[in-house]
Amino acid sequence: MSESKSPGWMRGAQIGLGAIAIILSIYVIAFPAISVVTIIYLLAIILLVVGIFEIITGIFGLGANRSRWGSVGLGVLALIISGIALAFPVSTTYFVIILLAIALLFIGISRIIRGVGDKHSRGWARAFSIGVGALAIVLSFFIMFAPHLGAALVGVILGIALLILGIEIIVSGISGRRMSMMPSRGMER
Repeated sequence: MSESKSPGWMRGAQIGLGAIAIILSIYVIAFPAISVVTIIYLLAIILLVVGIFEIITGIFGLGANRSRWGSVGLGVLALIISGIALAFPVSTTYFVIILLAIALLFIGISRIIRGVGDKHSRGWARAFSIGVGALAIVLSFFIMFAPHLGAALVGVILGIALLILGIEIIVSGISGRRMSMMPSRGMER
């Protein structure tokens, strides 16, 4: 990998974007459940725009090699789902959290089955798999019975991830270095 200096405007933009990410992360950590509802709301708006785009594409035949009525149908479906999410963002958030909890339950069950059935792995690896599966099942039931706490947990995790990302972007901007995956000219032979 070779390193090269970033231009000054890019360094300033990185520092500014990193600061915005850190400020947003503090908000998300302070109000995690509200932040998750906001994300659902934003996703619903994006789905609304995609639905309108699909309908227009289908009606005017703008899509390449697509079924016109399939595009219109998918667009209408996207509009309906978007409308429900926009009308009931909190309920939609709880629904998504419950779906994620059910997925976590199945992941936990599969980890336990894998740990019990895998006779080729070492004992500690099997025990770890069973332990992780049991923890996933406990967390899934916790989230299913208290979805507002599940939303808060998701919000805190998103906030921490955003904080780490913001710090990383600021450090990259301050250092003025960017990593390139291309080898430098001197290293090629």
